[in-house]
Amino acid sequence: MLHKSESNSLDRLRIVLASSEAVPWSKTGGLADVSTALAKSLAAVGHDVTLVVPYHRQTEFVRDHKEEIHNSGVQLRIPVGTKTVLGTVFWTHVPSSNLRVLLIDQPEYFDRAGLYQSPSGDYSDNCERFVFFSRAVVSTIEHLVLRPHIVHANDWQTGLAPALIELEKRGAPGFEDTRSIFTIHNLAFQGWFPADAMKLTGLDWKHFNWQQMECHNQLNLLKTGIAFADFLTTVSPTYAKEIQTPEFGCGLHELLEHRRDDLVGILNGVDTDTWCPESDPFLPSNFNADNFAANKPICKSHLQDRLGLPDRPDAPLFGMVSRMTDQKGLDLITEVAQKLVEQNLQIAFLGTGNERYEWMLRELARKHPDKVSTTIGFDERLAHQIEAGSDFYLMPSRYEPCGLNQMYSLAYGTVPLVRAVGGLADSVVDTNVDSIANGTATGIVFRKYDGGTFFDAVSRCLKLYQDPTNHHKVIRAGMRYDSTWSRSANEYLATYENTLKRRPRTSLATRVTESKDHVAP
Repeated sequence: MLHKSESNSLDRLRIVLASSEAVPWSKTGGLADVSTALAKSLAAVGHDVTLVVPYHRQTEFVRDHKEEIHNSGVQLRIPVGTKTVLGTVFWTHVPSSNLRVLLIDQPEYFDRAGLYQSPSGDYSDNCERFVFFSRAVVSTIEHLVLRPHIVHANDWQTGLAPALIELEKRGAPGFEDTRSIFTIHNLAFQGWFPADAMKLTGLDWKHFNWQQMECHNQLNLLKTGIAFADFLTTVSPTYAKEIQTPEFGCGLHELLEHRRDDLVGILNGVDTDTWCPESDPFLPSNFNADNFAANKPICKSHLQDRLGLPDRPDAPLFGMVSRMTDQKGLDLITEVAQKLVEQNLQIAFLGTGNERYEWMLRELARKHPDKVSTTIGFDERLAHQIEAGSDFYLMPSRYEPCGLNQMYSLAYGTVPLVRAVGGLADSVVDTNVDSIANGTATGIVFRKYDGGTFFDAVSRCLKLYQDPTNHHKVIRAGMRYDSTWSRSANEYLATYENTLKRRPRTSLATRVTESKDHVAP
């Protein structure tokens, strides 16, 4: 039950959101954007929100803004296996926001060049690092007497937190009203570690079983979060269904199907403080749904000039800002690359990833400098300019839990070409005679994952570009699509409130047969 003074009102929730990364302090992918944007949106409507992240000292933003990060004086003593690890809680805030941000400092774990890996691969102590972080989140809640209604954990790096709340803190002082939410951002990344790593968690070996923390005789921290959280979310409605199937379930589909009544998909949103073509400081000309026809071409011309491409209004410019991996459809692009450069089009690539794809795209640009530009690396300004200056955006993903770039593209009047999976299926409406007529068409969608089907979708883009009237209808519909975080945050709030109104579930933790012998493997 809620405290008596709050029993008839959930108007002000106390929410602790834990994430291994959050912009602008640290980022490797969309998790960082989502964590900060959701927390900001919840705080903006009056909820008491605390965002907790590791203090990754080596990120560029942290190095340049150290004076804005303050020592709280709270010292942590965290058990990790047989040792006690010391930590310190620092605090800061998001500019122009009432969002409180706590950074867990442990230099041995987090003062590194990379968040999760070095150039040679994953850090060998990643399990130890994020066991520490999950326990530090719970310890910080206690030290600062945050008394949360909701502890919202995200991905495998915080997967232990729901287990700690269930097994060690359920009903304890400061946790009387607490429920845990666990969000799966990408099921493919699960936090697998050798069975012996179970010792680091400090939990009883009886929980190292196929229902809870064990998977193929390894410790699986994503599975741990799924098994112990009071409620589960993932980042789009379609992905919530997909991950309950063998094709997309990455070996956890049976557990997710078992928990289907506790699982909901909530589409991510766009942080309009950062992504808004009407106010974006990175653009040479700002625009909106009413004046894009006049001002967006200025952005295209500027982008072509910056990238060394010929200024050709007659040729549609395709953009792609992405990790260069199979997941993002780079194998399809490789398959049809020669056919693409034979068309009347231009393509701008930006990103990093698999060396084979980086090399292929560099070679494509070298051989066809009038058609292709490839930038290996990440450049925030250029990413915004590609979104604004392109006519179409390539996102032919093998799978895509949610995706953000297709929503950035919609907002920036850049028609997305997507495969109908995950959040792409939920956010982009295919262009056809009926959808254009009723004003709902926002992109080009294909289904079958092969090069020929993808190339046919590109051909549909070329045809649409030659029809300015319908092309502008599709652009205008996309720019008016509500992809803001206020929509997504409202869905999260409804999920939080519904979870709080439920009786505490009889978790898998209490279903394990207590009489059965549980020993370390």
